[in-house]
Amino acid sequence: MYNNDPKVISGAMLLIGSALMLSNNAQAITQDEILANQVKTTAVETPKFWIDSGKASLDKVDRIANNKKKAKNVILFIGDGMGVSTVTASRIFEGQSQPGNRGGEEHSLSFEKFPHVALSKTYQVNQQTSDSAPTMSSMMTGVKTNDGELSVGANVKRGELSGKVIDDNKTMTLLEQAEDRGMSTGIISTARITHATPAACYAHISNRDWEADSKLPAGSSVNDIAYQLVNFHKTNLKSDGLEVALGGGRSYFMPDTMADPEDTTKKGLRKDGDLTAQWTSQYKNADFVFDRSGWDKIDPAKTDHLLGLFESSNHMEYEADRLKDTGGEPSLTEMTEKAIQILKKNPKGYFLMVEAGRIDHAHHSGNAYRALTDTVELSNAVQKAVDMTDSAANDTLIVVSADHSHTFTIAGYPQRGNPILGLVTSPGKATPDLAADGKPYATLSYANGGGYRTARPTLTASTSILPVTPAAGQADVNILDTMNPNFIQEATVPTGFGSETHAAEDVAIYAKGPRAYLFQGTQEQSYIYQVMAKALGITPTVYK
Repeated sequence: MYNNDPKVISGAMLLIGSALMLSNNAQAITQDEILANQVKTTAVETPKFWIDSGKASLDKVDRIANNKKKAKNVILFIGDGMGVSTVTASRIFEGQSQPGNRGGEEHSLSFEKFPHVALSKTYQVNQQTSDSAPTMSSMMTGVKTNDGELSVGANVKRGELSGKVIDDNKTMTLLEQAEDRGMSTGIISTARITHATPAACYAHISNRDWEADSKLPAGSSVNDIAYQLVNFHKTNLKSDGLEVALGGGRSYFMPDTMADPEDTTKKGLRKDGDLTAQWTSQYKNADFVFDRSGWDKIDPAKTDHLLGLFESSNHMEYEADRLKDTGGEPSLTEMTEKAIQILKKNPKGYFLMVEAGRIDHAHHSGNAYRALTDTVELSNAVQKAVDMTDSAANDTLIVVSADHSHTFTIAGYPQRGNPILGLVTSPGKATPDLAADGKPYATLSYANGGGYRTARPTLTASTSILPVTPAAGQADVNILDTMNPNFIQEATVPTGFGSETHAAEDVAIYAKGPRAYLFQGTQEQSYIYQVMAKALGITPTVYK
């Protein structure tokens, strides 16, 4: 996502204030519990253990056969901002929550068990360190473009107002090609469904911020992003529209004369009418839901087009805070499950994109705890998809990757099993290591962002995590317990806009299913599109 999002910037200094105290579903494990859960590695990890486990891994890999079948379905999971360091820390974080772990480091997230892995170069045409708009566009179209632009060629200037110029330079997305073949399609995001990553699947526009018609500048003849989602079938004449769209950002679809159904103090942003009503009226067997009550009533067998918008003006809750939501939001795993149940009814197959969008937001805010919990939830959603598609047919390609990384680091020389959110403590030591200033430091930190402190405080790693409700106006940088879910990790450099930035290193690609073996080596990010298209038997097309 993009580092100048005002919601992200404000979150870096105040993580939505008192509303984001430790919630009932954020069962943060304490430092003592982490250590108590672990077994002694000296009793388990003998020399013979490593030889035997290494041989078992080798034998497993040696038996893998390249699946050259044509894929019926493709599911693309995106962990927004999920760099390799995020995967590593989340792996340890989840592992340390489980009894009988050997420190947590040996654990694997669901997608880390996939047989095929490659690296993705995330730079774009005019960016060394990129935002989500061109990175996701490259994955969906096979064409790299400029910052802030969605699924258009790089010759289009940022903020282009001419609808004709946009139409002449649309790059064809895999979702559009799937719809043209009669396949079903779906997009899921814990961010606004009109945000950059999901929007790159279905929209073509020169500015990712034009999410509603009220956001369009004077003189523009382009259609806004929300309009393009609901009216997808009008510009893609072979399509009857997307089957599933689930995420946040209701106000971008509702008129400015209508009160929000959940938060009645807010109104919509649109000047041209109610797109949620249009959604249900233009399709057969269509539903629009905005809360848990409506969600639970959806019968996938009877629903062919589902629009779910679970937050009024912004993104869905972090997974750590989800159960506190007034309306009751479904989890990423629940959304993935219901989407597959709806999409799989099509005998021609489906394409589904699932984004864990709030990993990125937590990183921008310098809050590792929420970034890791959302990554673990992405892993849960991936496992649900695997469970629902693993069959004798073996006809579903599942790809897991990220659009970009963050300046998130795992540093120092902490001993095996040291709490990943804790202070660095070297092997054999009973007290934390000290930096040159004589103060302890945490394993996790950022190269820049809102966690910069003009003078380093004395950090602690509590053995007891209690819910914390920041006083009005109190920034999370004042919380000094690294094990606290509201702690903002230290940052080396203060960014001028208060938000931690993206990073430019390669991100990983994990894959299983038909043609997954084509993910090898270090590839351009646009290569991801090529493999998905190859698996589906789709011929890459530059322009619509």
